[in-house]
Amino acid sequence: MTDDDIGDNEIHLADNLDVLRSIPGGSVPLIYVDPPFNTGRPQSRTRIRTTRADEGDRVGFQGQRYRTTRLGTSRFADSFDDYLAFLEPRLIEAHRVLHPAGTMYLHLDYREVHYVKVMLDEIFTRASFLNEIIWAYDYGARARRKWPAKHDNILVYVKDPKHYTFNVDDIDREPYMAPGLVGPEKAARGKLPTDTWWHTIVPTSGKERTGYPTQKPLGILRRIIRASSNPGELVLDFFAGSGTTGVAAHELGRRFLLVDDSEEALQVMAERFKDSQDVRFVGFDPLSRCRKSNKERQ
Repeated sequence: MTDDDIGDNEIHLADNLDVLRSIPGGSVPLIYVDPPFNTGRPQSRTRIRTTRADEGDRVGFQGQRYRTTRLGTSRFADSFDDYLAFLEPRLIEAHRVLHPAGTMYLHLDYREVHYVKVMLDEIFTRASFLNEIIWAYDYGARARRKWPAKHDNILVYVKDPKHYTFNVDDIDREPYMAPGLVGPEKAARGKLPTDTWWHTIVPTSGKERTGYPTQKPLGILRRIIRASSNPGELVLDFFAGSGTTGVAAHELGRRFLLVDDSEEALQVMAERFKDSQDVRFVGFDPLSRCRKSNKERQ
């Protein structure tokens, strides 16, 4: 693959290591990756639809009853005997393909982040470590024998610590907690986010939800892409999952290259980009899937 071979927007069904090895060195300004977290257990999400019904199986707002319809369940195994050995060759390739002024965001959680950071310090050098972003949320069950884990970790590395993109004026701002103390002008503008981001997960009943087990919110990816890339530049996500990186990049006028080895993930992405004429699928035919889905409905 050469620079000219990378189309405006591509989605590959492939082993990401094979695709990474085909990308020219120094050609990608922004990489975001959200690999499996190595939880040691299968991940699944069930999509449901609720409709108002007097004999429904659940109670909702103001005591009204609703009937639940299961739309489908997505699953994948999230367990690796040697997680670092799995990630290392992919991160070495990520460093190789990263532009000299490029940035990589690696999305993990508490289970592996400390070990992976040591490995990234060796690949990128410790001087290239820019930030550890804490994405904090408050959703789901709460452990009773320890502090409940309600955050993810996003490690940020740059190719050159003296030369990288950071568009501070393009970053979405947050409201002041005490706007009366800063004056009306500052309060209206809002404040810059810190390295701790409070952001809800994808709402279970929101239209953003695809049903993919590990889908990340568009708001998180929009912030990353605005800050660390420029319009027209290429954004790479080689653990693409539900394709949120591509959706955010597309909205913001960037090109994208997404890779995943799961046909289920490609089916989700095909649905998300079904109205986009400038997206090319490689190794996967979304039209054949659409024909199959129509046949199944009949």
